[in-house]
Amino acid sequence: MLHDWLNQPGYVALFCMSLLASTLLPLGSEWLLVMMLVGGYEPFSTVAVATVGNYLGAVLTYLIGIWGGSWLIERVMRVSPEQQERARSYYRRFGSFSLFFSWLPIIGDPLCLAGGMLRINFGLFTLLVASGKLVRYAVTAWVTLAATR
Repeated sequence: MLHDWLNQPGYVALFCMSLLASTLLPLGSEWLLVMMLVGGYEPFSTVAVATVGNYLGAVLTYLIGIWGGSWLIERVMRVSPEQQERARSYYRRFGSFSLFFSWLPIIGDPLCLAGGMLRINFGLFTLLVASGKLVRYAVTAWVTLAATR
């Protein structure tokens, strides 16, 4: 059974796309989730694979924040110290719970990066990020299935 599931290239592609979409790369994975659901893939497994892949991509971004965040931000992204301080202030004001919104386009990946840079507790990071991403994919699946029935 597990062998059959792993041999379906759609799940592998969805996992990889979801993982990459949750890094600093400008990608999206919802389109593939929708296409798979419309194509008849099992909804629970599809949402689970997308959620796990997207969560693990967020963990990679969190780790980049811990180990290379300041170098990446200062040297590669060229964010000024003033801009960094504004971001830290925003994060402190709204707290770690802003990580629940890491599923949002544009701001989600930087939230995970900032979470790593600020060394947010990993258990709290996992709870908030995984929950947000699960809700995102579950709602996407529900809307897709409701629209196609």
